[in-house]
Amino acid sequence: MKLIPYFICLLIITSGTANALEKPNVIIFYVDDLGWQDTQLHDLDAKCLYETPNLIKLAARGMTFSQAYSPAPSCSPSRAGILTGQHPAQIGITHVDLGKISEARPSEQFVSPYLDGHLNFDHLTLAQSLKANGYKTGHVGKWHVGYSAANYGFDFVDHTRGVHRGMNDRTKDFATAKDRRYPLSKEKYAPFSKNHPKGISYPYDQVTASAIAFIEQSKNEPFFLNQWHWMVHWPVLTRNGELLEYYCDKLGQPFPPKPGDMTLDGQQNPYFAAMVTTVDWSLGRLMDYLQKTDDPRYPGKKLSETTYLFFSSDNGGAERHANEIISDNFPLKYGKTHTEEGGVRVPMVVTGPGIPAASHYNGLASQLDYFPTILELTDSKIAAEKRKLLSGADLSGVLSGASKKVIDTARQDRTHLFWHYPHGRESKKSAIRQGDFKLYKHALPRSNELYRLYKNGVREDLEETVNQINNPEYAAVAKRLSNQLDADLKAHLAEGPYLNPLFNNKTIQPATITGTSQSGQRAKLTVDPKGPSITKAHVIYLPAPDALAAEHARGRVVEIDPTASQVRVKIPAEVTDGGYSIVKDIPNDVVGLRFVFVDSENFLHYSDAQTVKPYQPPQ
Repeated sequence: MKLIPYFICLLIITSGTANALEKPNVIIFYVDDLGWQDTQLHDLDAKCLYETPNLIKLAARGMTFSQAYSPAPSCSPSRAGILTGQHPAQIGITHVDLGKISEARPSEQFVSPYLDGHLNFDHLTLAQSLKANGYKTGHVGKWHVGYSAANYGFDFVDHTRGVHRGMNDRTKDFATAKDRRYPLSKEKYAPFSKNHPKGISYPYDQVTASAIAFIEQSKNEPFFLNQWHWMVHWPVLTRNGELLEYYCDKLGQPFPPKPGDMTLDGQQNPYFAAMVTTVDWSLGRLMDYLQKTDDPRYPGKKLSETTYLFFSSDNGGAERHANEIISDNFPLKYGKTHTEEGGVRVPMVVTGPGIPAASHYNGLASQLDYFPTILELTDSKIAAEKRKLLSGADLSGVLSGASKKVIDTARQDRTHLFWHYPHGRESKKSAIRQGDFKLYKHALPRSNELYRLYKNGVREDLEETVNQINNPEYAAVAKRLSNQLDADLKAHLAEGPYLNPLFNNKTIQPATITGTSQSGQRAKLTVDPKGPSITKAHVIYLPAPDALAAEHARGRVVEIDPTASQVRVKIPAEVTDGGYSIVKDIPNDVVGLRFVFVDSENFLHYSDAQTVKPYQPPQ
């Protein structure tokens, strides 16, 4: 009987910790291309050979999510999803080819939709929301959603690549203690070995240093930080010779490695192993700083006690690059740019006030949940109409241990997740995960696949090897998931893939553009009235040549005037003349445009780029 009051008391203390904190700090530590099997968190089947001791320490202090997912199987849409809290399909960023006119080859039946050239300024971001609620906001590292983070609510911005830059010769061009850009640290860190019993040095990393500097400058106020690494993305290399030597020894390979591609199967690429451990070292530096630094807003507490830290990756692991084998996601199927488990299932750990130590959550979680969860944890408010747009669910009840369920924006239990990836030659598909099952809808061939990943929560076919779509036992499941996926795609305004008007073997004919013109401020496009009509129309404003050159300058992330007309973003246009014309009134600051539209046979069309004549109002 004595245990019961003690247990109740412990619950009160644990849950009260978070509630007692006003405006806790928030950090999102985001890794690029780190697969679910690329850390020591899960060790499913064969143990991971890459060492991540600091991530294991983080997990011991917080909650590990074993079934966490990225919003998309590639970089830009996942980042845009975290920033806006909206599904990539809903915001029109489903891949990395931002602003690219995707005209497929005549041999390809389908073409991918046009993706905005940058994250539309009309979307409310997490940084803007927290800034309006009294937070200092900072972004360090990779961005990859166009322009600069400074345009999206971040006070402090450093788009540095840090230590992850190209090398002339990755087999020998290692950093030294006197290196001008990447001097080796005097301090020693893991791993420890016979050759280095006191540990090894690490090259200077500006991503890590800049993140800590932002916190140091901002800690007198509540702060929100994105620490978004460029690693472990290609190129696969390391400036840390001692760390590379350690992994070569561990993997039984010569040091220095021979020049050329690494082609051993599995997790045997020592360069990639070194990158994973370098990111873990960066995490350790951040954790160490938070644990040693007082929070001036809460005397007697360290920043580690007043800060929520979300750790994850933007998509599943990349297994190959050309002839080089990078890593291995097995038993998960495929990897980056695929909606199968290997492409979207990611490591995830969350620590912070009130989160039980060494806890686990085995339900579905998505990075789209970060926005509503952080709003809840920080007691931050946004407009009701903006909150309705959020695609994720609130994890705060799960994080506190008060609930086993997550609650969506409609205040309902979240039942499933879905993905839409209308890109790639073989991977154009959408997917849905609900309970034990996962269903895929292919654009070509027009077919579905169904896999039972678990059986009553116990691993069944995580490898996705047995397609159950024709199994009568699961006919009702397949129908339910297919209908739900269709409903989600429609509700989130998912686009594409579309039919390619240049396809050689098409059996139906697309619309034919008959002309474009400008009268005053109004631009117009017409199609042949004898063919298919126009069902959906937009214009894309084109940047001035000098602005485009600045935007494409190597390594440049551009900050622009957000009040100017947005270029390379789809702007809705009016369909007239019974569906055979498009018109759009053009702002005075626009210098060029092209129309993009879908016809009634589902073909995607682009007009040629046209110069906009300056409008001279009548005198």
